[in-house]
Amino acid sequence: MTAATRSVAARSASAPQGTEARLALADALLACRDPDEAAQRVLEWLAENAGIERALVLGVQRRGDRLVGCATAGLGASPARSVTVSMEAGEHPLSKALEAPLPVLMELDGVFDEPLELPDSQPFWAMPLPLSAGPQSRAGLLLAFPVPRRGLGEVTWAAEALGHRLAQLLHTTELEHAQRELAGERALLQRVVNAVPDPIVLTDAEGRMVVTNSRAEALFGNAENESEGRRRAVALNNMLFSAALSQRVLADTATDRRELPLVDPVEGSDLLFELISAVADDPRQGTGIVSILHNVTDLRRATEEIQANLTRLALAEADVRAERDRLDLIIDSVADPILVTDPSGNIVLMNKPGERLFAAREPARAESQRAVRANDAHFSSFVSNAYLGGGTVRWRGELNLTDPATLGVVPYQGDAGTVASEHGEVIAVVTILHDQSEAIEKARLYEELKQASARLEDRVRSATAELVRQNELLQRQHLELEQASQLKSQFLANMSHEFRTPLNAILGYTSMLMKGIAGPLVPNQTRYAERIDSNGKHLLGLINDILDISRIEAGKMPLHLETLDIAKVVREVAAQVEPLVSQSRVALELDLRPARAEICSDRQKVKQIVLNLLTNALKFTPAGTVAVRLRQQGPELSIAVQDSGIGIDPKDHDNIFEDFRQADASTTRAYGGAGLGLAICRRLAGMLGGKITLQSALGAGSTFTLVLPRKANRK
Repeated sequence: MTAATRSVAARSASAPQGTEARLALADALLACRDPDEAAQRVLEWLAENAGIERALVLGVQRRGDRLVGCATAGLGASPARSVTVSMEAGEHPLSKALEAPLPVLMELDGVFDEPLELPDSQPFWAMPLPLSAGPQSRAGLLLAFPVPRRGLGEVTWAAEALGHRLAQLLHTTELEHAQRELAGERALLQRVVNAVPDPIVLTDAEGRMVVTNSRAEALFGNAENESEGRRRAVALNNMLFSAALSQRVLADTATDRRELPLVDPVEGSDLLFELISAVADDPRQGTGIVSILHNVTDLRRATEEIQANLTRLALAEADVRAERDRLDLIIDSVADPILVTDPSGNIVLMNKPGERLFAAREPARAESQRAVRANDAHFSSFVSNAYLGGGTVRWRGELNLTDPATLGVVPYQGDAGTVASEHGEVIAVVTILHDQSEAIEKARLYEELKQASARLEDRVRSATAELVRQNELLQRQHLELEQASQLKSQFLANMSHEFRTPLNAILGYTSMLMKGIAGPLVPNQTRYAERIDSNGKHLLGLINDILDISRIEAGKMPLHLETLDIAKVVREVAAQVEPLVSQSRVALELDLRPARAEICSDRQKVKQIVLNLLTNALKFTPAGTVAVRLRQQGPELSIAVQDSGIGIDPKDHDNIFEDFRQADASTTRAYGGAGLGLAICRRLAGMLGGKITLQSALGAGSTFTLVLPRKANRK
């Protein structure tokens, strides 16, 4: 029991009269499942309890624009459903009665078109059937005759109860009718969609498939007992379809077309579809995407085959054209005239060089035309030999032709070949004319060249004999120079010893004088003795250098290998030159990394090289810095002496390492020295298995780098 029916039943229970009858009607109304049945029950109850003789119940159609008969009583044999009243015209009496807040008494003459048995000139009570307590909601209209005053309450109560129940039944009926219509429409839509040969899919905003036809189900749907291969194919299709839809959303176009590759779940073959998708907006269901997939696999395959055939045809045509152009280009690019003649001796084809001989250009001079005619006659005579040669396929001969441009006679050699048909008949002759002018000139030049070659051979033989004599002379001079060099080295070694003996005596006696062994010296004598000592030591250093050079050249310089700390050797050299540094405007920097680095080498010779490089740097640096850097480079150690001095021109880098050579060899040079220090250093470095490199430029200082191996080899 609904709330409205319960309220009617409650009011009936509280009424003083007809309570049982009202309860019975309420129960009957609750049992009714049809609006017409409920209306008929009410009319029967009114006839029994309110004395109603004629009555008609009109229900509001679900669209609200028409009143339709539900039940009649005492109005003839016409069915109730045949009684309809349009409510579009607002002035209709029944429309006004339906909107009235209370029952109205009205005449029914001319109200209905249907033949109803109405009492003549007898008014009916028109009572609205309310949906609720408000006057604006009506379920229909009850027309009754007669309604005595004592029964008006029963009629009003029955109309209210019928209105509530009629509204419920009409709503249920309308809902069922709408559901049937919707189901029919959906079934019709599904049949229409399934009849489409292309897959159709409707997806919601989240990409879920809402509506699919049978074609789409075959691609994207799985049954329970499907094979693993089909399930995987369907999963792949769903993934590809979702990816395509996501791209379509990103594209944000009204209608999108794109190609979509899928897999046939049954055969496993590749399929190609044209995906056409469009956005569908529904205020109730939200935004969705309608997609139609058109199978273009066969079309694509046919298109590809046609395209491939067209491509092959185009390539074949291009090859033919290229071959024809290539043949024309080859023929035209040949410098020799090429001519093709028919069996009658007429020229049917020739290249551009042939045209210059056998085709006169317009306008042509009379001499040129005569030359062309003469050439044609000579050529016809030559070609006739090829035709008359019987079985001869090749024919070669010589003929003289006239150049129409210069009117000069040119000797040609003709090579003719016959072209035979499949029956063995000669159908053409191809002739190539070779210009013999160059060959004749080459033959003449060859003879001259042979004569010149013979004369040249005579000259070469005489020159070779002279060269042999000169080589013998040079070998003798080389032997003499080697002997002189050995004698020089021996002389220098002997003289160095002869020089050092008296020089050591001079230095010894000078030292004794300076120490005052022979008595004290006056200041002038002391100064003179110091000068003698200084110059003597300088001369002794030169003699020692000359002796070292001689010993190295003679291979008599011994090596004393020992394990030594090279960093310690550098510090000793730095301490040795400290007096020179203190007397100059030069700052000495030591950068020894690693602080301790042991090598196997000759201590004295390493020290001599570093000392020479360091003293040179101090001598050629008037002011600035001199840096000594020790570095480890794999299996080698390097000692770099860098100064900020005057620098050395790159063109003199090799000269300064030669004996008795300096960068400035003039007699007015600012720095003294014999030019032996660097030469000795390079030779000593070579004896130790190392080398000395130089980086320098004028005004940019110099860097001498001594590179030594970890262990020196005896040489």
